[in-house]
Amino acid sequence: MSDVYAARRTRLRERCHAAGSQSAVISHPANVRYLAGAAPTGSVLLLGKREDLLVCPGPPDDRPTEARPDESLRPHLLKGPGGDPAVAAADLAAAQDTDALAVEEHHLTVARHRALASVAPGLRLADLGSAVEQLRVVKDEEEISCLRIGAEIADQALGELLESILVGRTERHLALELERRLVDHGADGPAFPTSVATGPNSGRRGHRPTDRRVEEGDFLSVCLGATYRGYRCEIGRTFVIGTSPADWQIELYDLVFAAQRAGRESLVPGAAYRDVDRAARQVLDSAGYAEGLQPLTGHGVGLEIDEDPQLAPSAMGKLDACVPVTVEPGVHLPGRGGVRIDDTLVVRPEADGGPELLTITTKELLAL
Repeated sequence: MSDVYAARRTRLRERCHAAGSQSAVISHPANVRYLAGAAPTGSVLLLGKREDLLVCPGPPDDRPTEARPDESLRPHLLKGPGGDPAVAAADLAAAQDTDALAVEEHHLTVARHRALASVAPGLRLADLGSAVEQLRVVKDEEEISCLRIGAEIADQALGELLESILVGRTERHLALELERRLVDHGADGPAFPTSVATGPNSGRRGHRPTDRRVEEGDFLSVCLGATYRGYRCEIGRTFVIGTSPADWQIELYDLVFAAQRAGRESLVPGAAYRDVDRAARQVLDSAGYAEGLQPLTGHGVGLEIDEDPQLAPSAMGKLDACVPVTVEPGVHLPGRGGVRIDDTLVVRPEADGGPELLTITTKELLAL
């Protein structure tokens, strides 16, 4: 992987030079991992004028080979406890005769930014902006492979849960069991707090599990994801508990399923972000559910569970191939519950078979 990380740093260096900065300090953990591998917590990357350095608060711990920093980077360990690696990186940049240093202002506190400026007053600080996040949008096949494995783990954990007895168990208990199953099957951990919602809670985006117990006739909506080698995927499904679904449940489910399918089918290279959102949203709008819809239809995934692109009504930009995104429309009816269906897919050209579906658990409305 060293050559992959080096190539990523080269692309970032070109952007920095084009913007007039000779060096950069990367402090956002996901961006550090993208450019330098799995560094110790709190580490920052100095993209130096003469040498790139991984500035660490302490020595790397014992990790599996696939979860270690890029071995081609020379680590610089802070001499004592309590130091700030970002401040140390700015001092090291000044020692390399750097005049201009780009920093990730959107990931720095005001106090930390002032400390960077004070340690090397001769440096001109510039905002790197979201340059690294933009590089991260299009994934290579190794990154997609990690997402694919994470999706397989999430599918497996969800499938096993559906084979167990659900009536009488609490949302909180089911969420904890899902997260345990993710780890049992090889995940680093959950990609985000697992959401299990029953009855009147079902269909809510980001619902936090409660002590409500599963009852016969409930909608049960589940949203979970696995992290594998740092990469995060997402899946969401809705089921009916115990009995055949009521007419209103079938109608609502079929509607959300149609919206989700419209969004999935619009995932082609060159499609505008907002057009993907519109494809799904129009299905729900036309059925009278314009009020209370989610602010977006989907989003990018990778080293973070919610990254660019954002598939939203006002989003600007167009999809590229090899961009993994979620498509996750939903409808929640206050007091009754609702439906949410969520998949992780990778944008692929039609010649390659179209969008690649990573989360393959059935989307049939099952009565459990």
